[in-house]
Amino acid sequence: MPTIQEILDREFATIADLIAAQAEAQPTHLALVHEQKRIDFAELDTLMNRVAASLQREGLVARDVIAICASSSIEYAVTYLGALRAGVAVAPLAPGSSPQSMLSMLNDCGAKLFFLDRGVASALASVLPQVSARVVGFDFEPLPTRGARFDAWLAPQSARPQPVEIDPDSAFNIIYSSGTTGVPKGIVQPHRMRWGHVRRGGDSGYGPESITMVSTPLYSNTTLVSFFPGIALGGAVVLMAKFDAGKFLDLAARERATHAMLVPVQYQRIMDHPDFDRHDLSSFRFKFCTSAPFSAELKQRVLARWPGGLIEYYGMTEGGGTCILRAHQFPDKLHTVGQPAPGHDIRLIDDAGQEVPQGHVGEVVGSSKVVMNGYHNQPGKTSEAEWRDSTGKRFIRTGDVGRFDSDGFLILLDRKKDMIISGGFNIYPSDLEAVLGQHPAVAEAAVVGVPSERWGETPIAFVVCKPGQTASTQELLDFVASQVGKTQRLSDLRLVDALPRSPIGKVLKRQLRDEYSSPAPSRS
Repeated sequence: MPTIQEILDREFATIADLIAAQAEAQPTHLALVHEQKRIDFAELDTLMNRVAASLQREGLVARDVIAICASSSIEYAVTYLGALRAGVAVAPLAPGSSPQSMLSMLNDCGAKLFFLDRGVASALASVLPQVSARVVGFDFEPLPTRGARFDAWLAPQSARPQPVEIDPDSAFNIIYSSGTTGVPKGIVQPHRMRWGHVRRGGDSGYGPESITMVSTPLYSNTTLVSFFPGIALGGAVVLMAKFDAGKFLDLAARERATHAMLVPVQYQRIMDHPDFDRHDLSSFRFKFCTSAPFSAELKQRVLARWPGGLIEYYGMTEGGGTCILRAHQFPDKLHTVGQPAPGHDIRLIDDAGQEVPQGHVGEVVGSSKVVMNGYHNQPGKTSEAEWRDSTGKRFIRTGDVGRFDSDGFLILLDRKKDMIISGGFNIYPSDLEAVLGQHPAVAEAAVVGVPSERWGETPIAFVVCKPGQTASTQELLDFVASQVGKTQRLSDLRLVDALPRSPIGKVLKRQLRDEYSSPAPSRS
């Protein structure tokens, strides 16, 4: 067997082969932790073999697909990794999906087997009989005619799968978008893309000495860009099935965590936790953030109080282009998302598809070797997501609007779809959210555009106040009006207890727009 370094030196190799090499080099080294269960690399490699052999026994071959829908667990992780060893693509599905959406995704990906836990099975009880895939229950016994329990389904301890040649461009996983209407788009990420993430992981300190906290769901790309480098490069990964700020701090201190991938709302809750300073977090080397806007103020708080470096990644699940901000190295650039990663080409284009001059605002498009194959079964949507330059080079459109500063750092303004055009003027919600955030009583704010007969669209705000502090609607409207031009003034503002968010922390602005048509709740 080649050494770990020999594998890493290859332009392309597989995560499964790298884990096999880790098992040979350090068999008793801790690999996965979940609650009271802990397994080493020898156990992980064996379980991956058993999963891969079981899939082959079921008749699955390279390029077939399985689906997984469950809370994070060791069983979930080894199923994912074992499928990859068999060359089988994984469709990790969100447990919070509606039953009909779940059916649509299962039908779209063509999963031959469906792995799920008791909670998901209960939520899908009304449609589970319509699922054509064979069911494997991680923690429950399906009807014998439908499937089997995971531990009974697994091949024997000594099982070894047949070797599989894996094409770099074959599907690694299919990650479905979180759209609330229509059929979610399945983003097909190839093995080549994930291998790029792993090779880049060494630059972020992942390795045999790393202990990575994983507290976001395994169906999220946010999680996977940390999970795979963390485990494949020989470190331990600590899985949390459900995030809780206090439990995260307890676990991180107990396990002597070195790395964590978190979304901004998690950072907010951790930094606000009354016991934060009572936990020894001195083992941390790097913390990462992606998936949602990360305010400069919150970055500063993390840098000031939490040991280790802070790195923000900006990019798309679809891949294309990534920006990296090493916040600890560039404390004067916290309002940006950093510079393009090595080998990544980031450009800005206007509505006509023409590149804009330096310093001008445009839609962010990106190109690199780390890119999706396309949207599963949706070639039209794939084409819509692409932009090509004059040489034919392929870029992925982000839908984000931004500009580069004079040092080449990207400043994001807003999602293109969230930009508000009011009376012919462009209004960026992030500008107004930043102004609201300066008010001493405001914890967080979201600004959306709603239809207006007079202006076409007009901006309205939803505001959450800090605990123990209050501000009236009129006070906040006047505060914003005093700091912006007439064309940017808010038309209305609602005080709310919390902003609706996706499981990975993104504010659901579509939901806020829908809610605005409902009567405002009475507040004291």
